[in-house]
Amino acid sequence: MRVLIYGAGVIGCLYATLFSEAGFDTTIYARGRRLESFKQNGLLYFKNKKIKKAKVNIIDKVDVNDIYDFVFLTVKSNQVHTALEELKNNNSPNIVTMLNTLEKYNTWEEICGKGRIIPAFPGAGGSFEGNILNAKLTPSIIQATTFGEINGGKPERLLQLASIFKRSYIPYKIEKDMHAWQLCHLAMIVPIADAYYEAGVPEKAGEDKELMRKTAITIKKNLDSLHKLGVTLTPKKMKVLHRLPAQILGIGLRFTFQSEFGNTFMYQHSMKALDEMRELHNQFYGYIGSGEDRN
Repeated sequence: MRVLIYGAGVIGCLYATLFSEAGFDTTIYARGRRLESFKQNGLLYFKNKKIKKAKVNIIDKVDVNDIYDFVFLTVKSNQVHTALEELKNNNSPNIVTMLNTLEKYNTWEEICGKGRIIPAFPGAGGSFEGNILNAKLTPSIIQATTFGEINGGKPERLLQLASIFKRSYIPYKIEKDMHAWQLCHLAMIVPIADAYYEAGVPEKAGEDKELMRKTAITIKKNLDSLHKLGVTLTPKKMKVLHRLPAQILGIGLRFTFQSEFGNTFMYQHSMKALDEMRELHNQFYGYIGSGEDRN
């Protein structure tokens, strides 16, 4: 099984290390400073407090006939069109798009070819410490790696993808409606990112009780807006958040923001992806503000 990671950020590199440890033929597409770092040192990562070097191939160009069983697209949402423009000339059959998005997936298929897209979202977070990856998977009870077909089906390739995650010890979930899942995910993470940006000292946002209360109210309003638009609230925890009193949710957010989990999986991403999150903020509120039922 050959896999390509297109995008050498934290998420892409973590999945690359896990795939390579599981014995898959793993290649990373990289550019710029990350590419130069890989050429000099390889992909270095922390595991059990030790520095290891991943057994991965490094490329800076995707050739037409360099075929992979799965291409994992791990770029920011505002980079996806450029990436798909390059991948459209490659003959690999499956592109797993592991990123935030509000776009309908047929827009992406129009770029790279019908039937190639498998919508997904990673369950991971972390950072680079110098040129060494320090990242980990999100606890599965909170968010497993999630993926599904555009039409909600479960063909053989989904089972193959599931087997890759299973062999790599990556918790996963097959979702019937990835577009609804993405919308619900954004209903939660956009206000969370906004809270960091609004806080005077972002890393201490969780200490601001009023800010956490406002964030909780916004999350509930966002889910309510999606529900009124006919969007299925998924996964089940979104239905719980929708019904949970804002006071209780606000208390939960305070503890989460101040936890190590919050630092690893919420704070670091929000602060490093400010441009992406600002764009997603505008897109999401434009979506629910239109009042159109898109289902």
